[in-house]
Amino acid sequence: MAVSQLAYLGIGVSDLARWRTFASDVLGMQVVEGASDGGVYLRMDECHHRIVLHPSGEDDVVYVGLQAASHAEYEQSKEALRAAGVRITPGTPAEITQRRVLDLVKFETGEVPFELCVGLYTRWDPPFRPGRSMSGFKTGALGFGHVVLRSTTRDDSVRLLTETLGFRISDYIGTMVFLHCNPRHHSIAFQPAAKDLPRSRDKRMWHFMLETNSLDDVGAAMDIAARSGAPLATTLGRHSNDQMVSFYVMTPSGFEVEYGWGGRLVDDSTWIVQRHDRGTLWGHKPQVEAALPVSAQPAAR
Repeated sequence: MAVSQLAYLGIGVSDLARWRTFASDVLGMQVVEGASDGGVYLRMDECHHRIVLHPSGEDDVVYVGLQAASHAEYEQSKEALRAAGVRITPGTPAEITQRRVLDLVKFETGEVPFELCVGLYTRWDPPFRPGRSMSGFKTGALGFGHVVLRSTTRDDSVRLLTETLGFRISDYIGTMVFLHCNPRHHSIAFQPAAKDLPRSRDKRMWHFMLETNSLDDVGAAMDIAARSGAPLATTLGRHSNDQMVSFYVMTPSGFEVEYGWGGRLVDDSTWIVQRHDRGTLWGHKPQVEAALPVSAQPAAR
């Protein structure tokens, strides 16, 4: 398997102070200062970090980090990308240091920026300390969670990840395609990018997902989000394909975070690809657009 996990994310933000509070108090991530551009790292396990918040103002994803399991697979994956006609750019020494990896290259598909890396750093001392009381997150070999991305060339993006980087299709819902690279049901899903969307939906990032070790952590996060004024994007629900029990909350950047528990695992020896006629078994009722922060309101037309 060329890519072993979704390793990290870089997010460009315009309100770093609000993100610090949101990440710590609502999501339970550990905020660590010290990124070279004045941003912060977010920890959720033994890795040095899983997310970097860059104070660059995009309010969107600026890179998606995929980890190769070994140096051999890293080199093979780079050659496969080149053979597919993909332009890859070596990471600079500063980028490699900031990501806390041994090496990386950058590439794009469907206007979504990716990084392929090897050697993600771990940090056992000091250990991960959640931003609030909780049981922790389900990560390890499964990676840090999943991302749902809007690609301008969805089919080409799916083809690239499956034919060159070892991803497998899990299933389909509507216009969405779900891909896995380890037993987590999906690490990446693609949806076609569309024109004339409200500002809250006009981003490369639809959402990223964090999976907790306890259902109680999900309920507690919902309560904390309500008390803090972080707008819910959906109510609690259970998905039809990965069977995650989760809710969605708006980030200070106007895209969503799925916060869940109990995701389904894929066994490739028995898995059958399906198309689901709906995305949820119950719940996940959308909340009104008016509840979104001003920065995420639809643009006047």
